[in-house]
Amino acid sequence: MQDSPTTIALVGNPNSGKTTIFNALTGSNEKVGNYSGVTVALKSGECYTPHGRKLRVLDLPGCYSLRAPSPDEKVAVDALKGELPGYPLPDLVVCVVDASNLERHLQLVLQVIELKLPVVVALNMVDMAEKSGLRLDPAKLSEELGVPVVPMQASAGKGIIELKQALRFPLPSCPEPSWTEGGTDVEAGRRAFVGRVCELAARRPDAHQQTLSDRLDAWLLHPFWGWLAFLVTMFAVFWSIFSFAEIPMGWIESGQGAIASWVEGLMPEGDLRSLLIDGVIGGVGGVVVFLPQILLLFFFIGLLESSGYMARAAFLMDGVMAKAGLSGKAFLPLFSAYACAIPGVMATRTIDSAKERLVTIFVAPWMSCSARLPVYFLIVPMLLHENEGSWMQALVLFGVYALGTLTAFLAARWLRGRLGPDAGANHFLLELPPYRAPQWGYILRHVAERGWAFVAKAGTIILGLSILLWALGTYPKPKDESVDPLSYSAMGRIGAVIEPVVKPLGFDGRIGTAILTSFAAREVFNSSLAVIFRVEEGDDEEETRATLREKISAATWPDGSPLFTPLTLVSILVFFIYALQCLPTSAVVAREARSWKWALGQFVFMSAFAYAAALMVYQGGRLIGF
Repeated sequence: MQDSPTTIALVGNPNSGKTTIFNALTGSNEKVGNYSGVTVALKSGECYTPHGRKLRVLDLPGCYSLRAPSPDEKVAVDALKGELPGYPLPDLVVCVVDASNLERHLQLVLQVIELKLPVVVALNMVDMAEKSGLRLDPAKLSEELGVPVVPMQASAGKGIIELKQALRFPLPSCPEPSWTEGGTDVEAGRRAFVGRVCELAARRPDAHQQTLSDRLDAWLLHPFWGWLAFLVTMFAVFWSIFSFAEIPMGWIESGQGAIASWVEGLMPEGDLRSLLIDGVIGGVGGVVVFLPQILLLFFFIGLLESSGYMARAAFLMDGVMAKAGLSGKAFLPLFSAYACAIPGVMATRTIDSAKERLVTIFVAPWMSCSARLPVYFLIVPMLLHENEGSWMQALVLFGVYALGTLTAFLAARWLRGRLGPDAGANHFLLELPPYRAPQWGYILRHVAERGWAFVAKAGTIILGLSILLWALGTYPKPKDESVDPLSYSAMGRIGAVIEPVVKPLGFDGRIGTAILTSFAAREVFNSSLAVIFRVEEGDDEEETRATLREKISAATWPDGSPLFTPLTLVSILVFFIYALQCLPTSAVVAREARSWKWALGQFVFMSAFAYAAALMVYQGGRLIGF
């Protein structure tokens, strides 16, 4: 009986297809992308050989060499040397190689062989290599390296069975690194060996063939047309989010209204019916209605990543990042933060410079994450006339993202200058992968996962807080019917305490209470408004079942003046752009920066900045006559 599974480590350059192979072997569903930096931490899974032997598979972060200049590469090196806590020395290493870039990828293979570990080479992406005119000879490559070589097209599932066969027992023996013999310089010996092997096993055509990627990059990386294409792409994404989501959002609103009407007809009037309709259905529904727009955002992000365009965006942004005191390596973590700040903060492990990594961690939460989207999707349409169309909404949303991003760059520039220069040079190296057809299965699976995570959050945290908010807004009840029930309730009293603090921002106590609850989760802001501004049930069912946006649009100050003026709406948007309302992000920042002081300072600074920015917008707008 086998005591413990055999440990297999997957290692390779970034974007070589390691995670795709890991998913195929283990049945996992880790994120893959057509750009470097997707895997920033070690992942573990299990599989079985064709003979039933259990294997423990480790997906190591991508690395170009074993010199480990960045934190994520150090994880890979420590794992290969058996120095990573909790993980034994691998019994075998699978070196995943991009067949179209053998000259570069074989350098890492030779370094792994020098560790005296059994090695199998997974020659991945052979289809892309052959399309570029490369003629591969896997048998000759295996003979020269002295290790098994398995040709693969992992994205299509080809070669997975053959790879499992190569992992059979007994394991391959450790080859002798002939390039280290004779007392020659090891680096020079590797280069000479790789050059000779590529001449024998990877013959290129006499004339360079311009590929589709080359022709597209002539436009998409052009100093003018490239930027124009980037801006048009981003605007098209935002426009699509507003345009395509209208129909499913209408379905959700209709379903929410039908459920509320069913509950209303089923139960007698009382607190329990109010709890279900106003607290549960209204509170959770005020967030779930924006699910289609969030799914569309993740779909387009996955499309850009999988196609290879994301690496081009990073290339274009390198000059902009330099002006902010950062390198192009900081772009991909910051872009990841648009989906969620937590993976964005973790992705900073790919940055070599410790000081640049700290700066990137600090400003990452200002890249508007998906948790802010329900607030944006609620407020932005209220700023515009209903006849102005989705393109104007897309323009405002684009401006919201641009404002947060620009402020993050300015803050990075300011902070970078105060941390001082790095001890050594910080070079930006980025592989531009060929454009590929999107992996629809992975894209749709990750969209479904993010959607389910959003719904699960709505059914747990947001549901619980909605019930709590309903209770705070309902009890205690006044004995005198002339007294406003909300102002007499616990929530009304909390709002009365908060109002002097938030009134300079254009908010009353009700909005202040909703903002206070949003520090638990940003989406709770919508639920809070749905519960706080619930309307009394009337004879007109259409009026009673008004949408959340229609309910809060009718809210007024005690003197009858509108509460949600355009200036107030802009103030809310600005506050949510800048406020760090995510305790899990603070916990991850403390872990990645190895300092709770850094995380606490970030939270205090961003909260104070959000208040000051909203104050300047509202008071400044009033001064100039808005």
